[in-house]
Amino acid sequence: MIAADDIIKCVRDLPSLPAVVAELLATMEREDIDTHVLAAKIALDQALTAKTLRLANSSFYGLQSKVTTIQQAISVLGFHSIRTLVTACSVTASFTPDKDIEFDFQAFWRHAIGSAVCARALAPRLGVNPDTAFTAGLLHDLGTLVLCTRFPADYRRVAAYRREHDCVTSAAQLAVFGIDHAAVGAALTSHWKFPQQIQAAVAGHHLADQAVAQATGGARAAPTLTMVVYMANILAHALDMSGQEDDQVPPLPLEVWQALALDDGAWDSTFAEAEQLFHDMCQTLTP
Repeated sequence: MIAADDIIKCVRDLPSLPAVVAELLATMEREDIDTHVLAAKIALDQALTAKTLRLANSSFYGLQSKVTTIQQAISVLGFHSIRTLVTACSVTASFTPDKDIEFDFQAFWRHAIGSAVCARALAPRLGVNPDTAFTAGLLHDLGTLVLCTRFPADYRRVAAYRREHDCVTSAAQLAVFGIDHAAVGAALTSHWKFPQQIQAAVAGHHLADQAVAQATGGARAAPTLTMVVYMANILAHALDMSGQEDDQVPPLPLEVWQALALDDGAWDSTFAEAEQLFHDMCQTLTP
């Protein structure tokens, strides 16, 4: 078995995100933002700019006229939305599919994007920033990409273990590696210097006991963002957004469902919004 310390060291050896994305992440906790300077820096990366503008002009945002520059997109959609889109485009470009690796990259990204859009749709109803929720939802399973791309031979054993024991992926990863994608993903978001609340959401998106503690007002409650990502991950599995035949829906504790206190109308609008955004995001973000 590969030592967990060696896996975490591998995370630290991964390339950093582009400098402009690091600057954007730093602005999450700042008020004094010069959007003109940041827009100019984003525009220097033509591929990143093209993807971001394509998303900004997608049907989800319903703009009356087409935006053609990052600064114009910021003016119309707001800086927070554009920061989220730029970060999303950069993260997905950091892991390119490898045909020599036995892993369904398309299904992975479909689930990641599905979780992101579910988190974005659910967040306002739970008092959480939707752009932060989208980013955390997109990142929540990135630890799996680290494991399968850096340790491909060992990761084949994860798939075999999952088939043999009919279990969820995180349980198979723990059996093979002694660490799961949530822990690896938390290390990656720390390496990339994402805000603490996003690191916590990535680390805790499978921890049912924390979700129940928060739902019931326990003293050791997880951050609210963690609850949103926890729920969004379940919704994305339940809506079969990955398209995988053997996808399994994680159990949802009754206490958590009751604590959300959303009526049928709220759930219907959440699903409708998520499905519309999912189509647009998949077209642009899927590598």
